[in-house]
Amino acid sequence: MYNTDAFSPACFHGGGSLRLHGQEITYETVCEDNVFYDETGKPLATIFSYSYFRTNVKNRSSRPVLFCFNGGPGASSSSVHAGCFGALRVKYPADPTAETALPPYEVIDNPDCLLDVADLVMVDPTGTGYGLLLDEAADKRFYGIDEDAEALLMFIRRWLSRYGRWSSPKYLVGESYGCTRAATAAGIGMTGGATRSYNMAFDGVILLGNTVTVAKYFNRGAPVEPAVEALPTMAAIHWYHNRPTDQPLEEFVKEAAVFAAREYLPALFRGEGLTGPERNHLKQKLMAYTGVSEEYLEARDLRLERWSFCHEVLRKKQEVVSLMDGRFTRPALRPLYREGTPGFATDATSERYSPFFQSALLGEMSDRLGIRNFDRSFVPSCDFGTELVPGSRWDFESAQQLSGERLSIAMQSNRRMRTFFANGWYDLVTQTGIVWHTMTHMHLPADRTFMKGYPSGHMIFIGEDNVRQLSEDIRCFVCGQTPAGTMSAPSF
Repeated sequence: MYNTDAFSPACFHGGGSLRLHGQEITYETVCEDNVFYDETGKPLATIFSYSYFRTNVKNRSSRPVLFCFNGGPGASSSSVHAGCFGALRVKYPADPTAETALPPYEVIDNPDCLLDVADLVMVDPTGTGYGLLLDEAADKRFYGIDEDAEALLMFIRRWLSRYGRWSSPKYLVGESYGCTRAATAAGIGMTGGATRSYNMAFDGVILLGNTVTVAKYFNRGAPVEPAVEALPTMAAIHWYHNRPTDQPLEEFVKEAAVFAAREYLPALFRGEGLTGPERNHLKQKLMAYTGVSEEYLEARDLRLERWSFCHEVLRKKQEVVSLMDGRFTRPALRPLYREGTPGFATDATSERYSPFFQSALLGEMSDRLGIRNFDRSFVPSCDFGTELVPGSRWDFESAQQLSGERLSIAMQSNRRMRTFFANGWYDLVTQTGIVWHTMTHMHLPADRTFMKGYPSGHMIFIGEDNVRQLSEDIRCFVCGQTPAGTMSAPSF
C-alpha cells in the first residue's frame, strides 16, 4: 500500500535522437502519473505512462499514436518497452536462447523504433510498474476485465485532450492479457461500458500473443479441447528441437493443425470407444507430431497437456522446455519430484529475460527519459490472482460480451478498423491454435483481419531478427499496408 499522505503526481521530461531509415529523428518524452479521483477529489489510483513524441514534424494532430501495454493481469509495460518499442532497447545476443540473466546488459538506440511513423505511449496499469493503487478499498474499480478496460479508455481520453491528439489515428497494442484489454477497450469504446459511453473509435488493434477468446476468460469453458488447440504449438516445439521432418516449420504446423481438427478432436470425443488399429494409428500420429512417448499418451488417455509436455518432449535429455517460448530449455530439477511442487516451477524464458528488461528500463532508459531520483518502487509484475489462486482480487468475468465478441462488435461498427494478430510459433501460453479458433468463430471481417506467425514465443520480439520483423510488420500495418507473410486460418 502506498502512503497517500505523501503522494503527489510525478512528471519527468526527457528526450534524444536516433537514426531511423536514413532519417535523423529527434524526440521528447513525458513520463507521468495519470490520477483517478473519487467524487470528493480524493486520489484513488494512477496509471503511469511513458510518452514519446517526435519533435521534427509539422503537424502532430494527424500523426498516429500507439498505446502499448503488456498483460498479466498485473504486468507492467517493461518488456514491450525495453524489449521492442522504446527509443532505447536491449540488444539481443546472437543466439537469443543464450544465458542473459547476469549483467552487464547492453542497451542500444533502437534501430527498429516506430517513431518515424507514430508517437508511442507505454502504459503501466494501476498496481504495475510505477502505476499505483492509492486506496485499497477502490481495488474493484480497477481490477477486473471491464474495469481495467474502462480505466484504460479514461486514461486515453485524458491523454488525447491533454496533448491535442483527438484527430490522430489511434492504435491499441496489447501483449498477452493486454490483448483481452485491447479487445475489450475497443468494444466498450464503441458501445459503452456498464454506466457510461465513450464514443471512441480505434483505427486498429495489434495483438501480440492472443488472449481474445470465444468463451470465458482465456477459454475457460470453451467447447474445444485444450489439447486440440495446443497441438500445433507442440508440433512447432518438437520441430525446433528434434527436426522430425524436412518440411518447413509453417507447413508442419499447419499439417498438425488439420490433423488436430479432423482426426484428434473426433478421437477424443470417442474416448474409450477408440480401440484397436484406429487407436494405434492416432497414437503414432500424435507421437510423430509432438515427440511424446506412447507411455505418456496411454497414461493420459491420449490427452496432451501443456505442463507435462514441457517435461516430456526433451525427457531423454533431462531438459524442460519453456511454456513462454519453447525454444528455451532448462535442466530438469533434482530431485524430480520437485517439478510438481508449488514454488519450484520456473520458466526458462522469464528467468533469462525479466532481469534483462528491468535492468535496461531502470538504468540507461530511465536516464534518457529523465526519470531520476524517483522515490517509488517499480513493480515489474504482480499476481492479481488467477482461477488457481484463492482470494483473487481480479474479476475474470465480464458483465457483458466476451472479449472476442467485443472485438467483433468494434470491427463491425467501425468498418475501417483493422486487427493484426501476431503470434509466436513456440508460444505454449497463448497458442497459435487459439488464434485460429478465434479467427474462425468470432465473425471478424476477413478482409480487415490479419495473422502472422513468428519463429519466437510469447514475447515475439526476443531476438534481433524477430524484433526487426515484428516492428516492420507493425510499421506496415500502421501505414495502411498489409504486413508480408500474413495468413488465414488453416482450412479445417
